[in-house]
Amino acid sequence: MSLKELKSEMSTSAVRGKYSINSLLAEGYSKNLQQSNVLRRADGIYNLFVGHRKHVYKNDRILGSIQGIFSEEEPFPDANKIVSEMGRRTFGTGYDHYAPNYEHFLQKGIPGVIADIDSSLKKYEDDSQKTDFLKAARKTMEAMSVVLCQYADEAQKLGLEKEAQCCRYVATNAPETFSQALQLVFMSYILFIYEERYAMAFGRMDQYLYPYYKADVESGALTKDDAEDIVACALYKLHEHTQFLGYDDVANIAIGGVKPEDGSDAVNELSYIILDAVNDCHIPGPNLSARISKNTDAEFVDACLKVVGTGLGYPAMMNDEANIPALERYGYALEDCRNYCMVGCIENFIQGKQPPWSDGRYNSPKFLELALNDGVDMLTGNRIGPETGTPDKFKTMDEFLAALDEQMRYGAEKYMEFIHGAYSKIKPEDYQSPFLSCFCDGCIEKGLDINMGGSEYPSAHGAACMGIATIADSLAAIEKLVYNDKVMSLEHMTEILKANFEGYEKERSLMLACPKYGNNDDFVDKYAKWFIEEHYKVFSDYRTVDGGPVYIAIASNVQNIDAGHCIAATPDGRLSQSEVSDAASPMHGMDKKGPTAALLSLSKPDYTKSATGTVVNQKYPPSMFEDDEKRKKLGSLIRVYFNHGGQEIQMNTVSRDILYDAMNNPDKYSSMVVRVSGFSAYYTKLLPSVQLDILKRTEHPSI
Repeated sequence: MSLKELKSEMSTSAVRGKYSINSLLAEGYSKNLQQSNVLRRADGIYNLFVGHRKHVYKNDRILGSIQGIFSEEEPFPDANKIVSEMGRRTFGTGYDHYAPNYEHFLQKGIPGVIADIDSSLKKYEDDSQKTDFLKAARKTMEAMSVVLCQYADEAQKLGLEKEAQCCRYVATNAPETFSQALQLVFMSYILFIYEERYAMAFGRMDQYLYPYYKADVESGALTKDDAEDIVACALYKLHEHTQFLGYDDVANIAIGGVKPEDGSDAVNELSYIILDAVNDCHIPGPNLSARISKNTDAEFVDACLKVVGTGLGYPAMMNDEANIPALERYGYALEDCRNYCMVGCIENFIQGKQPPWSDGRYNSPKFLELALNDGVDMLTGNRIGPETGTPDKFKTMDEFLAALDEQMRYGAEKYMEFIHGAYSKIKPEDYQSPFLSCFCDGCIEKGLDINMGGSEYPSAHGAACMGIATIADSLAAIEKLVYNDKVMSLEHMTEILKANFEGYEKERSLMLACPKYGNNDDFVDKYAKWFIEEHYKVFSDYRTVDGGPVYIAIASNVQNIDAGHCIAATPDGRLSQSEVSDAASPMHGMDKKGPTAALLSLSKPDYTKSATGTVVNQKYPPSMFEDDEKRKKLGSLIRVYFNHGGQEIQMNTVSRDILYDAMNNPDKYSSMVVRVSGFSAYYTKLLPSVQLDILKRTEHPSI
């Protein structure tokens, strides 16, 4: 058996029946209507886990499949109604985007977790709310044990004796071998998917699996090549999301970085194996992230670039020297900060110690528009911001920036009202997550759900602040044309923007000719620095519902396109309702002095104030990665960028000509993967607007 055979088998695998999750949950929920909500939820989870069809591939090496979501059986009566009435949390209210503490879970195994639950049950025997939660958690662990045995039974029918034995062992024991440890982790992930959780990160897989790998290699029970194939066979099954559900899962894996106890280099042989395994899979998921520290060897950076150069666009590279201090700002223990991973796209997360992640989009350039128009939307004529003064009243740049600050603070207040409003609709004790809580430090010990104070740290929320280059370029144009060169008044500029430059082509040319972010020009780059400082100050005034921090992120996913749709023309020369700049990158085509100048600009803001993370997209031709010397130069450039304070970088390596051809002839490129913004995807499955946004990115032919 090998990955090649598994790929072939999966390509011909067919889904049977109807989507069955609600039916299984509803049947469980209905077993005992008199018990507490959390115990009813546990009954639902138990029935879902144990009752779903166990699908095993003939070429499986690690068991677990989402195909069992589908069933030929008749649905439970009123299933959708019952499930809807029970309700559940969402991404915005702490449901998924979580990184379990797999290290602790592997050390204890299912029986160790159950033993901890039993100990807490005795401790809290007089507290019915806590004992109900603990009983619910115990039931989900019992269900997981049964599931592993069920998969073992199915595997045995196919003659997969080794895989069956592995599954059956971890049903009742803590894992001892590499395969057993990976099996327990992967089955946990699969069960999270059955709970309909998305973007459940694998965390620092090269760290928590390494002791098992090392022991097996030293005993002669495992080879490097076999380990790579085992990992690849497990991770390739993330492709089931695309096959059967129609979308990719963004299950982030972090490799590299530093050791939590002393900050020394954590890259090991398994880091390279995982890197090679995801390359062998060559699918959009998992979302691989490589942590780079000052101690990381150049060989590892080069290995990452080789995989990026295949067209996958990952791993994204993350700078420990920015991310660790960014997390330290919030009072987390240094050891925990060093042990961070990513959830979803690039969101920094302390694995197993925080409730699930949430974030939202904060449309920063809209507040620039409002500052120019006294709080009135230029597109609709409606007042949506405070009265901060008409443009003729701003006699200095500082006065205008003060008005912009007021608009942004008002926008942040409304943003946080919306975020808190979603939580206010939830009665916490009716929305507990007993299975998920078993993977979070503190929950079992305290007898509390992960979202009810069980975790070591409170929740954190990320405000993704969009359009850094749009803002920086616009503020530079205002300073230059209005206050320095006095070419036009701010009032006249505002009228030009309202007209979307119609009849003002000369004035637009002047705006386009102003200094642009991404060319190592301090005149404009100072406003990118201001952007980070301003947003950090604005959101530092807020807390999550349980008292945790509100981070900022300089990221947009693909929402820079939608964000632009509701913004009038801006002083950088951008047309009304067109996209704003992409994440933390320069505006498309405006970084004209090469990648070195671009990255020097992009490293000037203080990204230790962006604890969520950053997305910087760059594009290079395939030749940059195929030539050893060019790739070495690129690796050195990334080092310079990180040494200067850059936080993240990711790259597309598909040429502009190929992207054009793929837009016009999608059938020829159905398997082509590209980096989008914090995640990779099949290019031909993206919306045309997103395809075009990727196409517009500056392609740097050389360094």
